[in-house]
Amino acid sequence: MDLLRSLPIGLYLEQPVTWLHYLDSRVKLIWLMSFLLAPLLAHPYWRIGLVMLLILITLTTAIPLRVWRQQMGWLLMLSFFVLVIAVFAPDGLNVEHQPRLPPYEPVLPEPTSYNYIVWELHQGLLNLTITRRSLDLAIRISTLIFTLIYSCNLYLLTTAPEEITEGLESLMRPLRRFNVPVTEIVLTLTLSLRFIPLVLEEVQNLIRSIRTRAINWKKLGIRNSLQVWLMVSERLLENLLLRAEQIAKAMTVRGFTSPNEHLVQWHQLRLHWYDWMAMASLGLFWTARLVWGGMGH
Repeated sequence: MDLLRSLPIGLYLEQPVTWLHYLDSRVKLIWLMSFLLAPLLAHPYWRIGLVMLLILITLTTAIPLRVWRQQMGWLLMLSFFVLVIAVFAPDGLNVEHQPRLPPYEPVLPEPTSYNYIVWELHQGLLNLTITRRSLDLAIRISTLIFTLIYSCNLYLLTTAPEEITEGLESLMRPLRRFNVPVTEIVLTLTLSLRFIPLVLEEVQNLIRSIRTRAINWKKLGIRNSLQVWLMVSERLLENLLLRAEQIAKAMTVRGFTSPNEHLVQWHQLRLHWYDWMAMASLGLFWTARLVWGGMGH
């Protein structure tokens, strides 16, 4: 079990280098915020279009099948299960409809083909009903889950941690006028992103150490098993604190007394022609959102 390779979310893909890798991190961050904000107050058709657009972007980037199948497969399955559960769940409108005419008067046909109940099945104990509201809620929830999670994951997949922090520092630079410690915040974020693989490595080593001891959990019982896992958690915390102390000492030795005095630039941020094309397409994206996206209720 290799957590550093099997974890499906949040890993940076170094090879192969796709066209998303070449885009400026600031442009990709603006696109990410657009994907996060575009579903708000949008009708279901626009939300489904966002899902299809994310899938199309993934296919055009030529990301290896093993990567996007692992990362997109479980998310599509989760969204599908949420869709099925929500579509058959009660819509929350417990309204008893009363006929407008007395029962002895003939009931006239409806002037339109509108029907609140889309589909229903009643056979014995099986009562399934799909209403327009439940279908609308199911599409909204499932597409929102997929869009929010996968757009962030695609951004992390094609953007190095250093590029993310460099882009955030560039975009947050105007906040320095209000005495906001932008450099300190960016440095903390960089260390946090670099510390995540160390956490996974420690967890992986502890799991392997438990497996090599071939512990019989059935004989231990619940109480002893909890004690074992408590000891493992304590050991994990000690190892992480030791790693953090080592990183702090390494930074102190190299002169990292203050981020403003010892600032390292990993990437030179420069907008190229393809970045400007991405920004122009972002304008078209929001134009389509305002024109055809609609306003939800």
